[in-house]
Amino acid sequence: MAQDSTKEVNDHVVRERDEVAGREGGKFLTFFLNNEEYGIEILKVFEIIGLMPITPVPRTPKSIKGVINLRGKVIPVMDMRTRFGMSSIEATDQTCIIVVQAQGIQMGIIVDKVSEVLDISVEEIDDAPTFGVQVNTDYILGIGKCEGNVKLLLDIDRVVSSKDAQELQLLGAANTDTDSYKAEVQTEETVEM
Repeated sequence: MAQDSTKEVNDHVVRERDEVAGREGGKFLTFFLNNEEYGIEILKVFEIIGLMPITPVPRTPKSIKGVINLRGKVIPVMDMRTRFGMSSIEATDQTCIIVVQAQGIQMGIIVDKVSEVLDISVEEIDDAPTFGVQVNTDYILGIGKCEGNVKLLLDIDRVVSSKDAQELQLLGAANTDTDSYKAEVQTEETVEM
């Protein structure tokens, strides 16, 4: 049942992304982490997929869970709970991966559940609050006020730091090379038999 819900939202995301392509939009895909609702610009979203096996990669930051094979393409995956310093929880049937474009890299982000696509007008978005020098809120585009609720609108390019982006890019390239090597070895072994 949750899979059907994820598919419906995914289809809606693709339609909305195509509609706003080439124009500035106020459409955001909203999702939950720790009972709080967040949003990311729909133009940054490629698709939503169910949780699938993630291959851990040693010596990566704690928030980077590893890589997945998405239709033959190696995609690095980041756990948003860990990235934001939240405690880990067991995955549910609503836990999913949102495939996004961040810092020029296609990657997945794990979220507790996807909510909906919202059209939030400029008038409904307040600037990110400032908490002083100690707290960095650069990754927040603004605070969306919609349907009586508040949603933190994220700048996914800033959630993923430049250092993370370099590591993710290397991670994807290294695993692609490893997969190519494995395929070559398997082909050679098959030929030798």
